[in-house]
Amino acid sequence: MMQMRFNNQRWNRHLKQNKDLPTKPHSVTIRRIWKEMAEARGKLIFVFFLIAAHAVLGVAGPFMIGYTLDEFIHKEGTDSIILLLLTLAMIYLFYSLTGFLQNYLMIDIAQNTVYRMRNKLFFHFQQLPLSFFDKRQHGELMSRITNDMDQVSSTLNSSVIQIFSSLLTISGTLVVMLILSPLLTLVTLTVVPLMIFGMRWITNRTGKLFKEQQKHLGDLNGYIEETISGQKIIKTYSQEKVVMDEFLKKSSRLKEAGYWAQTYSGFIPKLMNLLNNLSFALIGFIGGVFALHDLVTIGVMVSFAEYSRQFTRPLNELANQFNALLSAIAGAERVFDILDMDLEEKAEENTIKINKMRGEVEFKEVGFSYEDTKTIKSVTFHVKPGETVALVGPTGAGKTTMINLLMRFYDPEEGTIFIDGKNITKISRENLRSHMGFVLQDGFLFKGTIIENIRYGRLDATDREVIEAAKEANAHSFIKKLPNGYQTVISQDGGAISQGERQLIAIARAILRNPAILIMDEATSNIDTLTELKIQDALSRLVKGRTTFIIAHRLNTILRADQIFVIDNGRIIERGNHSTLMKKRGFYYNLYKNGLDSGTIPS
Repeated sequence: MMQMRFNNQRWNRHLKQNKDLPTKPHSVTIRRIWKEMAEARGKLIFVFFLIAAHAVLGVAGPFMIGYTLDEFIHKEGTDSIILLLLTLAMIYLFYSLTGFLQNYLMIDIAQNTVYRMRNKLFFHFQQLPLSFFDKRQHGELMSRITNDMDQVSSTLNSSVIQIFSSLLTISGTLVVMLILSPLLTLVTLTVVPLMIFGMRWITNRTGKLFKEQQKHLGDLNGYIEETISGQKIIKTYSQEKVVMDEFLKKSSRLKEAGYWAQTYSGFIPKLMNLLNNLSFALIGFIGGVFALHDLVTIGVMVSFAEYSRQFTRPLNELANQFNALLSAIAGAERVFDILDMDLEEKAEENTIKINKMRGEVEFKEVGFSYEDTKTIKSVTFHVKPGETVALVGPTGAGKTTMINLLMRFYDPEEGTIFIDGKNITKISRENLRSHMGFVLQDGFLFKGTIIENIRYGRLDATDREVIEAAKEANAHSFIKKLPNGYQTVISQDGGAISQGERQLIAIARAILRNPAILIMDEATSNIDTLTELKIQDALSRLVKGRTTFIIAHRLNTILRADQIFVIDNGRIIERGNHSTLMKKRGFYYNLYKNGLDSGTIPS
């Protein structure tokens, strides 16, 4: 009693913590899954035919057993008995064969359906705006394409067949039972209301629980991915204990959700087995009384005993499959939630393409907010083709946001951005970015060879063009010293090569693209002095004929700029070249003077 009271307290506390979980009608999700299976309609029709044949043969088996038994008791001779036994053997042979075929075909349908859904989800990821990924843990998104899709896959593999087979078996069994003995059928049906009441009581709770379980699993996967990626920081600051404590909290929430989901769903088979045995006992007792009074034959009573199990067993299977179905619906809902997100390209039906970009850039009264925070405020400037512009200012001033707007990672809320006199919202994002080269502060490398990483800038580039780009970026000398040169395989974090060498590879990738507009977002901030000199030498050649935007703290980079925009609190507060701004003795002058000793303008 104490344990039951304790569990009720846990359940009530759990409900309070998770009362706001969003829910959708299950029928909506089931219809969408069904729609995804539409490409296999021909196979599905054949599978349903096999399911129907399987159900009919399953119902015919017990009937033939009872009929054969009555024949044996009431008639002499064995000829008819042998024929009946052969017929019974053929029934069960085809019963097994249809069962095998329907499972084989359904697995093929399920795997192809999930294959298409997983591809569609991954392709959808590639077309979502950057703002979508900024607000979500990457591991949680990975969970949707792996764990949630696996839930859908396992359910389609088995549950669809079981559900339809069980429904047909129940219907067929009920018809035959009514033909054989309406009285015994009524006895069998006495347990059905109890089953329905028990099922409704349990499934009203398990639907939300399975969805919650998938949600907490996604949160945990997101946290695991985050901590694995940040191991160096965790160990540097000795935060292992904090990370483990947070993991335990998230893992505990998943355990709690799983506990209640599995506890309540576990009641279903127990309840069904109890009612199944109760039904069998009632048939045995009342059927025996009827047989003694010649109300039914021995064969009918034996058939009914089998039918009573055959009637309640599909109900039991439906209950078990309903748990799997709820789990799959929860996973499918999370997949469809992503597929319902608006694509980045959705509003680009009437966009234009630029074949050759000159690189003229103009901002007119541009404003932008991240959620409720105004980041860019009425920014206006004009950059001629081939000019180099440096953006300087404190951290959070809006420098990177301006670059994100230029590349259409986001669109401005106010004002207009022009490239070569054209509103960039009228240019397709793919075409716009094809004329740009981008080098981040942390040069991201993909797992693969160095030559593949550089070629990522232009996939149709020849090996010779890749090597020339590496030479321009001053990366060729260190690459040749690696064990396998350009064929050296590196991991995502760069493996044994240094941060500076990673940046050189990233710059070579941008050079290979041969962009009209080059963007460097603090690309030299993590570089040692010797590597910086190599980059500066490469830049002096690279910027010729290209419009270049540089977000940088390094003085050497800033001094060469044609224009310097000093940004603070989302506005350009000063502009001009280095000498002009120094004469003003304003914000830039103070930044420059404070950075003389370190060679870096303070952020």
